[in-house]
Amino acid sequence: MYRSRSLSCGVLTAGLLAAAACSTGAPSAATSSVGDVTPVAAEPSSDATQGAPPGAEILGSPAQGEAFDVTVIASNTTDDPSRWRFTVTDVTCGKPLDPAVMAKAADSVGASASAPAPEPGKQFCVMAIDVENIGKKQDSWNTSGNVSLNVGDTRYTQTQTDDEYALDYAQFWNDKTSTVATFGVNPGSKGPTHGVFQIPVGDKPSTAWFTSGTAIDTIDGAEPGYLVTLK
Repeated sequence: MYRSRSLSCGVLTAGLLAAAACSTGAPSAATSSVGDVTPVAAEPSSDATQGAPPGAEILGSPAQGEAFDVTVIASNTTDDPSRWRFTVTDVTCGKPLDPAVMAKAADSVGASASAPAPEPGKQFCVMAIDVENIGKKQDSWNTSGNVSLNVGDTRYTQTQTDDEYALDYAQFWNDKTSTVATFGVNPGSKGPTHGVFQIPVGDKPSTAWFTSGTAIDTIDGAEPGYLVTLK
């Protein structure tokens, strides 16, 4: 049986951008490259804003395959923010996690390469994202606490187990490209980053939410972000 490696909040935040469980409610801001978009506040009853956290400011609504720029400002980086260019290239649901990724992860901890199973009644969805550092410094970014995969107005974020699977993907692809944002990349570097989510069997994701903060929700409420329409 596949044996995953547990990661504490402290371990994640040491090498990754702060996840929701580690959030301190830091303020943030963002800019968009998807055109002149007037930010709107998401409302649960609005079809145009389904998938955005209620009350969150929508900074842009790119489509899958369309690049969009995000500026992330934390309390300690106001004068030197993180800047990223994201492109959602693929979302695959209902299939096992990549056998090559899982085999390498299992081998690294001396465990069986048996494919992990989703929660009962759930299916895995793997989101592939091209991530480019367009900032002025080496930086890191990952999908833990920063992205939700949505079915209508129901939002799914990564659990701790999903975080571990996403890290397995990051380690696999970093061996191939050395440009995975999860582990830090320099300005101008671009590479793949993957999110792993679990949604109910039979459901199809409609949108993805990318926060412009260091967490989707903070003690001050939902952070602004981008609502990506999926194919």
